[in-house]
Amino acid sequence: MLKQPNSHNCFVCGVKNAAGVHVRFYERVNADGVGEVVARFTGQPHHQGYPNRMHGGVITGILDETIGRAVNIGEGEDPSTWGVTAELTVRFRKPVPLGVELEARGRITRDIHHLFEGDGEIYLPDGTVAASAHGKYIRLRLDTIADAEPQDLGWKVYED
Repeated sequence: MLKQPNSHNCFVCGVKNAAGVHVRFYERVNADGVGEVVARFTGQPHHQGYPNRMHGGVITGILDETIGRAVNIGEGEDPSTWGVTAELTVRFRKPVPLGVELEARGRITRDIHHLFEGDGEIYLPDGTVAASAHGKYIRLRLDTIADAEPQDLGWKVYED
């Protein structure tokens, strides 16, 4: 799998964010021949909602970024487009434990010029879907979202 970049301060992927989830993202082609993003992460006590369970807002953030990053598949460390969330619906099916490495997967399901839609899931170690989401995203260039260059944000591939 090809590793996608992380940044310094993002709550989901930021390598220097002490409170962040430190999610690592990879690209692959799934069994159906569709490009998808695979996210790997381990929730920590400061991501807790109910005792020993990941907070629903953290789960939502991970699903949002996993689906949104699908637009960057094949763009390497210098993506030309970014997905900005317009709408996200999350379904919580099972509790998401802390302290266990988990996986999320996301893919584009509909692509219409400036808008794309995608689906994603978080899987428990036994393969059960703990949460799923469907989102709509607007495709934008970074210079319309933020006044910064990707390298200034620490945007690069970091070793696992």
